[in-house]
Amino acid sequence: MSVNFANNEPSAPIERLALELSSAAADLARRGWTPAASGNFSARLDPLRIAITVSGCDKGRLTPGDIMLMDDQAHALGDSRQPSAEARLHAQIYRLLPQTGAVLHTHSVTQTVASRHFSGAGHVCLAGYELVKAIHGHHSHEQDLLLPVFPNSQDMTEIERHVGAWHAQRQPLHAYLIAGHGIYAWGHDIATAMRHIEAIDFMLACELELRKLPA
Repeated sequence: MSVNFANNEPSAPIERLALELSSAAADLARRGWTPAASGNFSARLDPLRIAITVSGCDKGRLTPGDIMLMDDQAHALGDSRQPSAEARLHAQIYRLLPQTGAVLHTHSVTQTVASRHFSGAGHVCLAGYELVKAIHGHHSHEQDLLLPVFPNSQDMTEIERHVGAWHAQRQPLHAYLIAGHGIYAWGHDIATAMRHIEAIDFMLACELELRKLPA
């Protein structure tokens, strides 16, 4: 099911959600975080349905018609189009963390460089930042944010396996990087997911700048 409505007047929940996703995508595209039509964005409509961007769309020119529905196994619902292969990673987050209401995946320069720089360690610890309080559940700059970095793969089941293993170890999971790729971040709604991805991008930029300074 793709989303279209007459008179530009959203009424149904799916229509309002599609407009919110389109607006968020346009904002992220303006920042240069979705180069070459990259990135994908989703939001939970209800326990059984997830709205997600159609693969290959220019995220800066996204319309509600570029939003489709899938289930929590990333199967298309009422639509001849198929969601991106990376839709499986969105679906996994909704299954693992049922309180999640939106998932954003972007490719900023900072996120991509950080994903390569920290790939050897397998994680990056963001410590001592006031902005960590922008992350849900963090109430003090004294709290660290541990961000895993998983190996990239064209086989999404491989990435799913790494994410699942991290979660099974009861490691904190607020967002993750994929090496040489970008970031997945989420929240209980689109606005929260946007706040998380902005805060994490800023802290990652600070980490990279710190490493340029003399010891």
